[in-house]
Amino acid sequence: MSPSTEIFNDLLKLAVQSGASDIVIKSEKPGYVRLSGRLKPVDMDPIGAAEVREFVDAHVPAVFRQRWEDEGQVDFAYAAEGVGRFRVNAFHQRGTGSIVFRHIKSKVPNFEELGLAAEPMLNLAKSKDGILLICGATGSGKSSTLAAMLNWINQNMDKHIVTLEDPIEYTFTDAKSVFQQREIGLDVPSFELAIKSVLRQNPDIILIGEMRDKETFETAISAAETGHLVLSTMHAGTVAQALTRLFEFFPPEQQVQARRQIAGTIRGFICQKLIPAMEGGGRIPANEILAADSVVKNLILDGQFEKIQGLLEAGTDSASFSFNRDLYRLVKAGTISKAEALRFSPNPQALEMNLKGIFFKTS
Repeated sequence: MSPSTEIFNDLLKLAVQSGASDIVIKSEKPGYVRLSGRLKPVDMDPIGAAEVREFVDAHVPAVFRQRWEDEGQVDFAYAAEGVGRFRVNAFHQRGTGSIVFRHIKSKVPNFEELGLAAEPMLNLAKSKDGILLICGATGSGKSSTLAAMLNWINQNMDKHIVTLEDPIEYTFTDAKSVFQQREIGLDVPSFELAIKSVLRQNPDIILIGEMRDKETFETAISAAETGHLVLSTMHAGTVAQALTRLFEFFPPEQQVQARRQIAGTIRGFICQKLIPAMEGGGRIPANEILAADSVVKNLILDGQFEKIQGLLEAGTDSASFSFNRDLYRLVKAGTISKAEALRFSPNPQALEMNLKGIFFKTS
């Protein structure tokens, strides 16, 4: 083991033992770890630029080495013996190397372990076809929520599941379902090629790591229209933002057709934030969930997106609800503080009213 690998493995081991989600490395600085969403320095000697470069050169897969040399950035997976697996992004800044590690927990989580309410998740996971999007900022737990959903499907349903990931995060062991996990760069040269071929691989469920562009979304629509369930993630903070992003994939002259296709294929949105817990540290997921029933589909078809938020705020069932509804539930349960709920709320004034017992009603 090289000296740089030993330094990094020791840091990764300390981070995992501390419960850190991410490790940030900047040349000539000590390492930093993210604990409960907050970045903290590690008491250690600075890591030199040569050590950062040596680590990346030693562990970047051969198929990605040219990308690292040409583009100055690369994503790959790294397994530290006796510590665990990590998603790695290496990049240059001001002429020196930096690395961000994301710890990938070896055990695929379930809803209870993540603190998620299972019922609304399962209502969507049981869809026989269509598109289901898990939304949130980087580090909001999207991948873990998606893994918990696939874990439930694997334990309870007979499905052929093909995943397209960059890189693979959670590895699944076949139970009732059969998994084909394809890593971009290692199993298939590009995301574009993987997307083009996936429908020929006889899947029941397709996991697309990220809904990144128009071509990807159009493939998802095509798959959904031919009887497949497509699961994917998107960087959007709320259902309203997610809908806006979807329609940004299409030029103005295609908006009417896009509304028809999206209304016909979307099954729901799960948006997520991680909120600092009241006691014992850690973070608790808060969700905004929209199940696309006939009312929602008609609003999308008619372009009346502004009415969807009203439905979420007024929702009284467990299928669809706003962030404020979930934050209200968490505050009343004593799980998170009022101050944190207001800090993370997309509409703190409305949440303040909710906490006083005043709720918005639709006509």
